[in-house]
Parts: sequence; C-alpha cells; structure tokens
Amino acid sequence: MKRLLRISPFLILFVLGFSSSPAQESGKEILRRSQALVNGKSNKGEMTMTIVRPTWTREVSMQSWSVGEEYYLILVTAPAREKGSVFMKREKEMWNWMPSIGRMIKIPPSMMAQSWMGSDFTNDDLMKGSSMVDDYVQKIVGEEQVSGVTCWKIEMVPLPSSAVVWGKVVIWIAREKFWQMKVEYYDEDFSKINTMFCDKITRFNDRELPARLTIVPQDKQGNKTVIEFTNQEFDIPLSAGFFTQQKMKSVRPGE
Repeated sequence: MKRLLRISPFLILFVLGFSSSPAQESGKEILRRSQALVNGKSNKGEMTMTIVRPTWTREVSMQSWSVGEEYYLILVTAPAREKGSVFMKREKEMWNWMPSIGRMIKIPPSMMAQSWMGSDFTNDDLMKGSSMVDDYVQKIVGEEQVSGVTCWKIEMVPLPSSAVVWGKVVIWIAREKFWQMKVEYYDEDFSKINTMFCDKITRFNDRELPARLTIVPQDKQGNKTVIEFTNQEFDIPLSAGFFTQQKMKSVRPGE
C-alpha cells in the first residue's frame, strides 16, 4: 500500500542535481499551461471508465464539474448499483455521498492512495487531491517522441511541505499543443507503479485534447483502466458555490 509522504529538501537537491536553473522555471510554466488547457477556468464533462481485468470487465459512466484545481465533483450515472454516488473535492477536503445507505463520508488524506472505485486510478488521481503545479518541483530532463508527437519530458518530485501520494512523477507534454501524452508514477523508492497513456485527440469546444486516458499498473499483468471523455465544455458559468454537500445530494445528470 502506498502512503502519503513528506520529502526531505536534501532529497530534492539530490534529484535535481543541486540546481536552480531556468529549465526548472520553464518546466513549471509548461506544466501550468498544459493544466490550464486540460482544466480551463471551469469544466463540465461526460466520460466512461472501463476497468479491465484478466477475467472480467466493468464499465462506469460519470459526469464531472470543476472550477480550476480547487473544486471538483463527479456524479456516477451507471451502473445501477453505483448510480447517484457523488465524489467532491472542495479546496483541501474530499467527500463521498453514498445514496444507497444515505451516508456522507469524508475521505481522509490517508485514503488518497487507495483505488478509486476498484480501478487502477487512485483517489488522488481522479479527485485531483494534489496539484502537479504547486505541490512538486519540475525539471525538464529531455525531449522524446510519444505516439509520433515531440514532447518535453518533465520530472517532478514533491516539495518538502507537500503531503502527496507519489514520490516522483514524470510527464511528457507535447511541445506545440501542450497535450499531456504520457505520465509515469513512482513510489517513494522511485519504483515505477503506474503508466498513463493519453491518446485519441479530439476537439472539445475551442480546444483539442486527448480524449482517452489509459492507466496500466507496472506489476499487474492484464490489468488496465481506460477513461474516455465523450463530451467536455470549458469556461462555463460555474462557481465555487456549486460544490457543497447539499449539492452532492441533489445533483442530477445533465445539469
């Protein structure tokens, strides 16, 4: 089980080679621009998550709403057993409304590394519990091709003050379009745990983005989870006031 960790500043200096170069600053700005493309000022989306195992497959349909990286809400619309379940991030707090038992559960930081609804994504991955821009130090370590697209390869380690799931994250961002094409997640020992591949470039409103995210665990043969966005709207009228416990109990598909 992965755990939340705090990283020594001496480890950061070691990983980054005792450097404070302009490449670090540009790496942060590249990531910031990429995140702005993915999130917009606000966002509403529809998606299907397919969990693949060697002997079975399961699909979960969802809708999501977000404002920046601080506010995020996911409504499960299918299958019937999970329909109506809601997950919400409001600033630093995470909540889960379970209508089948009428319970509102606060998700503690200790659970952010756990699987989200039995998938290969963690609670932190789906609920955006940590910020890749603000909770990590970024360093450009090279350029590589991913699916024929030239990308910056950016390595990130957590800031000393950050309580995060991952000990290191490596992300490949397209040089021209700022698409996030590939992400590798490492534990505190820098052992690779998961790889996420992003493809199926699709136009949503005013921007093009990868519509399919496939996460593959390193040591579980035949396992993967695929999230495919069927619709996304950006910069819609939406405020922090939408993200309340009361709204979690009343939100409906199509809002």
